[in-house]
Amino acid sequence: MIQRPPPTRGLRHVALNVADLAVCERFYVGLLGMAVEWRPDADNVYLCSGSDNLALHRAKTPHASDGQRLDHIGFVLAEPAHVDAWHAYLLGHGVRIRAEPKTHRDGARSFYCEDPEGNVVQFIHHPPIADKI
Repeated sequence: MIQRPPPTRGLRHVALNVADLAVCERFYVGLLGMAVEWRPDADNVYLCSGSDNLALHRAKTPHASDGQRLDHIGFVLAEPAHVDAWHAYLLGHGVRIRAEPKTHRDGARSFYCEDPEGNVVQFIHHPPIADKI
């Protein structure tokens, strides 16, 4: 049996699909006091308030009035190697993998899988928040 990797550092990352990126950014930054951490392009902005991370992604399709806006949830890992360990562990348990592990331009390393209901779950080592937990 495959041994479980080191524990996660908690659920500190949420990604939302939003219709109006600018309005949502003003809400989270202007009203709630979050800071812009990274803006990789015109359709995405990553916000931080210390030990967490909120990603706002411009929705590709309009939301129904009660539509799902959650893109994925993310579990933070202490080290980049833990990303690969969790990937192997979950793969070994038959979990559906959405995206293989990769290192992002901002230095984060992650992969995506699905929970039993099809919700997308990310396992991520994100240096600005991994070291604060």
